[in-house]
Amino acid sequence: MKLGNNLHRVGNDLVAVHLIATDEGVTVIDAGLPGHWREFTAELAALGRSPDDVRGVVLTHGDTDHLGFAERLRRDHGVPVYVHGADAARARGEAKSRPTLGPVKLGAVARFLGYTARKGGLRTTYLTEVTEVADGEVLDLPGAPRVIGMPGHSPGSIAVHVPVADAVFAGDALTTRHVLTGRRGPQPAPFTDDPGEALASLDRLADLRATWLVPGHGAPWDGGVDEAVRRIRAVAADAGAR
Repeated sequence: MKLGNNLHRVGNDLVAVHLIATDEGVTVIDAGLPGHWREFTAELAALGRSPDDVRGVVLTHGDTDHLGFAERLRRDHGVPVYVHGADAARARGEAKSRPTLGPVKLGAVARFLGYTARKGGLRTTYLTEVTEVADGEVLDLPGAPRVIGMPGHSPGSIAVHVPVADAVFAGDALTTRHVLTGRRGPQPAPFTDDPGEALASLDRLADLRATWLVPGHGAPWDGGVDEAVRRIRAVAADAGAR
């Protein structure tokens, strides 16, 4: 699905994959779940592209619902996979998360787990090789994605700013659809290792100018980055006051 110039989406509000398509090739931001492969290749074909046109996969962090088909691209098509050094072990399956879950609603959880299972999320293929990145790097990939360190959800969580797509990809540094409660709108993401650090990291997004703020879970937000951050902090403050 086309979201804007150079920006395409695979998946849905539960789990999504994003493509940056330029004349130089395709950059993939997060690789979703293994079962997204068919939708991914169909989206590429609609653009007149194939997996051989993918120049790199950038992971916003190393959790399993973002690894999806990344190793398949790396192994079968020679595509490098980029992840922050602090999450490299997690992406290789050598380290696990220590998440804080927060509130839960059974219906929302059932939808998320059911979708994850249907898309092969119970059989994660971890990366065997990764290319480590650091805060502030501009990667030599289509769209020139810039890495913004966003620790909290995981030690190596990042956002990715891609000016050519007028977008900031936030991974699980925030969400617009809480997969455990079903709540919509900008808010803190669940499964976060350090919620306090994740909130502090939102300062890294201050004053960024982009039409799209794109989470890994939930609808893309086009109401302004600063407004999204304000709402996330308000939700967190309200939860803390209860």
